[in-house]
Amino acid sequence: MATTSTTGSTLLQPLSNAVQLPIDQVNFVVCQLFALLAAIWFRTYLHSSKTSSFIRHVVATLLGLYLALFCFGWYALHFLVQSGISYCIMVIIGVENMHNPMMIITQKITSLACEIHDGMFRKDEELTPSQRGLAVRRMPSLLEYLSYNCNFMGILAGPLCSYKDYITFIEGRSYHVAQSGENGKEEMQCERAEPSPNMAVIQKLLVCGLSLFFHLTVSRTLPVEYNIDERFQATASWPTKVVYLYVSILAARPKYYFAWTLADAINNAAGFGFRGYDKNGAARWDLISNLRIQQIEMSTSFKMFVDNWNIQTALWLKRVCYERVSLSPTIQTFILSAIWHGVYPGYYLTFFLGVVVTLAARVMRNNFRHHFIKTPQLKLLYDIITWVVTQVAVSYMVLPFVLLSIKPSFMFYSHWYYCLHIASILVLLLLPLKKTQRGKKTHEDVQLSRSKKFDEGENSLGQNSFSTANNVCCQNQEVASGHSSLKQ
Repeated sequence: MATTSTTGSTLLQPLSNAVQLPIDQVNFVVCQLFALLAAIWFRTYLHSSKTSSFIRHVVATLLGLYLALFCFGWYALHFLVQSGISYCIMVIIGVENMHNPMMIITQKITSLACEIHDGMFRKDEELTPSQRGLAVRRMPSLLEYLSYNCNFMGILAGPLCSYKDYITFIEGRSYHVAQSGENGKEEMQCERAEPSPNMAVIQKLLVCGLSLFFHLTVSRTLPVEYNIDERFQATASWPTKVVYLYVSILAARPKYYFAWTLADAINNAAGFGFRGYDKNGAARWDLISNLRIQQIEMSTSFKMFVDNWNIQTALWLKRVCYERVSLSPTIQTFILSAIWHGVYPGYYLTFFLGVVVTLAARVMRNNFRHHFIKTPQLKLLYDIITWVVTQVAVSYMVLPFVLLSIKPSFMFYSHWYYCLHIASILVLLLLPLKKTQRGKKTHEDVQLSRSKKFDEGENSLGQNSFSTANNVCCQNQEVASGHSSLKQ
């Protein structure tokens, strides 16, 4: 956190000293716990069935600004000023060239800008299915805009959500899914009984508790900086260096697990984040979840790791950059990600290496994977090898992200002889690129297949809530027939 308020720092300084945490982190945790209680109150007393969407917008915005004021002091006015200026720019120039220095606000403003541009300035046939589903067809009011950007549920730690999903939640339409009639127009709605988020919230709070405990105990005994300690590098064996690199980066992750899972729980407690029902009729509260811990720790490829880490940011990068550029989308996406994270050199070292590793991983997979899926034994061997390589490679790649500065980052690289850099470049130079079955494709074909791939990936992550919920609603009418009805 950049700056803490005088009041917040004074009130929480004793607590900060007791738990030996920086005051800004204590402020963040206390504000998020307050937001959790506010979310429960919001869902109970300001439910969409009891009050108007106007009141819900106003309360969500005012509570969010209060939390920002407590956490950041008067710097929090920057939230309001930036949001107001950006709204005026959006109206005047047609939502192009939106820039904002705050990470979550940046995501929301640029996402909304693209969604309005898709809905108001582009033809439907030019859009991908996911873009059509998220397109905003009218300019939001100032209150709706401020509520989306500054609501108390996501102002401190997100996660990012689409504007349409947020408005659907505020207006109480999360459980009413439009269905198309024979003429392709929305003719009826499938209404589901509102599920309780209590179990999902409890489960996520347990994950938060375990992550915080791990961070306060184990993480402190495994400092990342020890990877560049001269004595350790001079005396430790290579297996020891590899193991310590992995476990030290592993120990650095629980603070992210804590913050993102708590943010998800806050949104769920307010009633936001319902995705639909699974094939067994169980409610799913992962519409805006930001990570999947099990898949992260068991990743057998760099892509699998990225797809399950900071999910909403990955979707944001895909929506505002990857599927909108035609020249080197992977490189441009990584550059945007580095710029969005900030100005520390370690960020750029990590993401620039990420471009090379991503391309090299694709080539390796295309050239070798098909040899190892012929028998279960070979597939198991392949999974073990790729898990080890992925975890070590990711640890090597993200260490500068944690160290931040350029000098210690290059010290680490030199101790490891730039091995991942060299290996990735050699892979790209020596291994052949596999051609598609039909050889070269036209630019339009490449764009179409790319969009389809990401649309399918997005649906599997549960982000295209409209089509996902529509399908699930139809599939589960028998399972939960006592709680559903059809309306014209």
